[in-house]
Amino acid sequence: MSEKKPSVWEGFKAFLTRGNVIDLAVAVVIGAAFTNIVNSVVKGMINPLVGAIGTKNLDAYSSCLEKPCKVASDGTVTSGVPILWGSVLGATLTFVITAAVVYFLMVLPMSKYLARQEARRKAKEGTHEVIEVSELEVLKEIRDALVAQRGSGHHEQ
Repeated sequence: MSEKKPSVWEGFKAFLTRGNVIDLAVAVVIGAAFTNIVNSVVKGMINPLVGAIGTKNLDAYSSCLEKPCKVASDGTVTSGVPILWGSVLGATLTFVITAAVVYFLMVLPMSKYLARQEARRKAKEGTHEVIEVSELEVLKEIRDALVAQRGSGHHEQ
């Protein structure tokens, strides 16, 4: 007889109930919420700092590859070839800030925590090995002493 293959529904259910899928979904939701925070930091703090040198809106920074460049108020290009390097700079700053915050507030502390846990685990294992080895050595010494004592007792009788 042939084995019954799991149904598509059973496979889908098994996929959804795996722990890593849930973790991934949580990470996406947290990431989306975190993006709003980072965007606010860039718009509220970084852009004004850059604005002290030039304009507060990084999207305003551009160069014209083919003159004359004219962009309508809705963002459509009417003539020329503008290079909007300001928006790339803004996106890059957002990425760098996001990466720095994630690294310094999440990855680095978690790495230190896991390293401490691993060191504790190794220390525990190392302690048990030393105790077990030393206990074994003591038991061997007791055995040898008993054998020697028994052996010397037989010779005296």
